[in-house]
Amino acid sequence: MDRATFACSTAFFHDSSTSSQAAPGLPGGHVDFIEKVDSFTYSDFFRDYLIPNHPCIFSAKFTEDWGSRRTWVTRDGKPNFDHLLQKFGEAVVPVANCDVKEYNSNPKEQLPFKEYVQYWQEYIRNNYRSSRGCLYLKDWHLSRAFPEQDVYTTPVYFSSDWLNEYWDAVAVDDYRFVYMGPKGSWTPFHADVFRSYSWSANICGRKKWLLYPAGQEEFLKDAHGNLPFDVTAPGLRDRRLYPRYEQSQPPVEIVQEAGEIVFVPSGWHHQVYNLEDTISINHNWVNGCNVAIMWCFLQDELAAVQREINQWKDPMDDWHLQCQLIMKSCTGIDYKEFYNFLKVIAENRISVLEKGLDEEASAQNTSKAAISTLGMLHAVFDLKRTVKVLTSLSANEDFKKLDLTSLSPPPEALLHHLKAAIDTALL
Repeated sequence: MDRATFACSTAFFHDSSTSSQAAPGLPGGHVDFIEKVDSFTYSDFFRDYLIPNHPCIFSAKFTEDWGSRRTWVTRDGKPNFDHLLQKFGEAVVPVANCDVKEYNSNPKEQLPFKEYVQYWQEYIRNNYRSSRGCLYLKDWHLSRAFPEQDVYTTPVYFSSDWLNEYWDAVAVDDYRFVYMGPKGSWTPFHADVFRSYSWSANICGRKKWLLYPAGQEEFLKDAHGNLPFDVTAPGLRDRRLYPRYEQSQPPVEIVQEAGEIVFVPSGWHHQVYNLEDTISINHNWVNGCNVAIMWCFLQDELAAVQREINQWKDPMDDWHLQCQLIMKSCTGIDYKEFYNFLKVIAENRISVLEKGLDEEASAQNTSKAAISTLGMLHAVFDLKRTVKVLTSLSANEDFKKLDLTSLSPPPEALLHHLKAAIDTALL
């Protein structure tokens, strides 16, 4: 981390009023385009985009050294199907049908990758038509399945990634994905998991993004409080169905070219179209800048579950536990796992602050290597943000009603440890 980052970070360490709330919007829908790698630092990104929660676009120069940019793409900029089949032909991949609506998403199935590529090639030859519909390979955990492949390197701007740091530690999941789809494939209106940040890099092809700043989605809900499946549908202009639609701002529109990376802020709802045959790398991630938004999201999700099953509260002895189970089935996490999430993140940073980081540890633990790259003050920033959220979680009445005896260390002890580590680091 450069000296400017230290100055920027230190300002946030000592400003207790600073929060990672969503920005109200962008003047004229303008989105900054970051052209040069050597003149854009992590501190620039931290100050101008992470903290204010603003989108931006990184030029293709930021991805030009990726293995996938060299080998997954033909000379004319199309997907290199022969190479992809050679490397991944035996894989099984998740595929969504963009022509079918199932609840508020597209139905998915698992297909052999070689069958999907065969479908895609036939789809192109048939002028982008098929009796099977428009199929989109989505949410493929390729990095986890093929860790030895030279696909890409996560840019430093996105390296403070608590979601993948935690799920790598517990070895059950990750939030790193590959998307592949023909021209016309698309993703319906949504916000990302846990209201996380996301970044999306086009290996080849072009995408069109429609983004709404956090909070704007409230104006797009129907009379029953449901979000639209397709934010461009003519029905949204029917005041009887969508009474607040006219109060909404127009979306921020981005056309993303091959090689470019789009940074999507925390909690921004969006809808995405592939304008050409497109392959992209996508990560969801949370860090100290938006973990408070994740915590607010979890509280809102639990409140929604409690409203839904409130009629069974009195006759059900373990009602609070059942609410947690339902929330976890819907979101992927409950309050006790959120505690463990914060604990793992905090303990990694305490370890770095107390023991430092040698080269051998860096080679073995990518999360600690990222902490070391960003610097000790960034670790302190992370701990301060963790303390704020952990203090709120510990005081939460729904959390206190759970059986917390399995948590080790107990919340009070962990908080004491974090505060002591922060005080020692700042001496």
